[in-house]
Parts: sequence; C-alpha cells; structure tokens
Amino acid sequence: MARPRKFDEGDVLDAARQRFTETGYHGTSVDDLSHATGLSKGSLYGAFGDKHALFQRVFDDYCDGSDAMAAARVDGPEDEALLRLRAWLHSPEITDRFGCLLSKGTAELASEDAAIAARSLAAYCTLLDSCQQLVEQAQRAGLVDPEADASALGGLVLTTHRGLEALAKAGVDPATRNRIADAAIGSIALSPVRS
Repeated sequence: MARPRKFDEGDVLDAARQRFTETGYHGTSVDDLSHATGLSKGSLYGAFGDKHALFQRVFDDYCDGSDAMAAARVDGPEDEALLRLRAWLHSPEITDRFGCLLSKGTAELASEDAAIAARSLAAYCTLLDSCQQLVEQAQRAGLVDPEADASALGGLVLTTHRGLEALAKAGVDPATRNRIADAAIGSIALSPVRS
C-alpha cells in the first residue's frame, strides 16, 4: 500500500515554478528543484516524474492561469476596455526581473520541445484573442476607430506588453515603461484615455 504524501502539492509546484522562472529549464538541475521544494529526488520523481514532466506540469499550470486572467480582463463595461488594457500594461507582473514563465519557457524551449511550443502557442493565441476582444469592445463604445483592424491592434497591445517585460528585466524604470504603455494605448484611442 502506498504511503500518503506528506507535502502540499501546490506548494511544491509553486516552488518549482519559482525556480524554473529564476534559472530557466536548462539552468535548473534536479538538485536545485529538490532544494527549492524541500523534497528528495526520489519524492520528486515519484510524485511528478522527471524534470521535464515537472516543468511541463508547471508550465501548463502557468499557462492555465494566464488564460484565466486573459478571460477575466475581457469582462467589464465596454467603455472601460481601454482602461483594462492600460492597467494590464502597467501591471506589477511586468516588473518581475525574472519575467514570466510563459515568455521564458517559450524562448528557451519552443524550438526544441513540441509540447511546450504547442502550449505556448495556445496561450499566446488566448492573449491575442482577449486583446482583440477588448479592442472590439472599445470600438463599440466609440473609443477606437470602428474601421481599424481590431486583431492587429490587439496584437500591438500584446507585443507592447512583451516588450515592456523585456525592458523591465533590463532595468528600465517604471515611469518610462508606463509612459510607453500610455503611448501605446493612446495610439489606438480616438481621444485621450482618462482613468
């Protein structure tokens, strides 16, 4: 009979996610994961499989969270859609010097790992779709040119978000990044966006 687990799976996954985010997949050893999670190698393997399986689980969970946040941003009054996009570009998640696991995992592994590439593409498509929906809401509210390509404008916002994350990692100050975010939203709005 198998012994019951004596650890909280969520805590272990959070610790592994933090470690992978800090040092990347290739830069993280099983010893690093053991130290970060407090579990022996045997317990890690028994509970989650090898390092790749653990990373895949952490990456999937992270992407699921990203998908849920993207869906939540779409909810709200249409006349506040640009405010929600701007708030996303100003969000504290951008300031983490390690960046997000979606962008880090994509950059490091998508060219060599089909499963990571597929999950990454799905997550980015969800982000693109949510940005497009918010632009379409703003168009219906008369805040963005109704003839503009909502898909392309949504892509512009997502690309700005990813670029702001890179600037944050490089040490560009928050005031500068927020001015860039405001300029990006201002460039698609018919009139200045007020809080």
